[in-house]
Amino acid sequence: MSLVTVSTKIDASREAVWEMVMDPKRLGDWVTIHRKLVSADDGPPRVGFAMEQRIHLRGVSLDVHWKLVECDPCARAVWEGRGPARSRAHTEYLLREADGGTGFDYRNEFRPPLGPIGALVSRALVGGMPEREARRTLDRLRTHLEKPVVAGN
Repeated sequence: MSLVTVSTKIDASREAVWEMVMDPKRLGDWVTIHRKLVSADDGPPRVGFAMEQRIHLRGVSLDVHWKLVECDPCARAVWEGRGPARSRAHTEYLLREADGGTGFDYRNEFRPPLGPIGALVSRALVGGMPEREARRTLDRLRTHLEKPVVAGN
């Protein structure tokens, strides 16, 4: 198993952060390894909401089937993912008030297929990449949400 936890402060409301991170159509705006939204349920995020996402790591594209298993709007979301060869992921978003903005905590547990052998292969192939990508992803999220608003004419 690999575990990645990263946090950032975003100068935006929790509602704005929640709206972006929970909209499957906006994954490409902030998730660095996202390549395609294959499918997603209609309607607002809720327990049971499902989507399929294509991600890209180290030259390989993988489809991950996600299901939202916990949903507390503007506060917490927990996704369970299933990938190829029975690999699994558990991803959590935690939003909190932080100095007039939003603290965003991201946690991801990845369980590779093939038990201990798969874990060794995963460490050898991926190394520190998950944490670097998670930090880059949160940087993109923050940058996107903190863009200055341009006044209209």
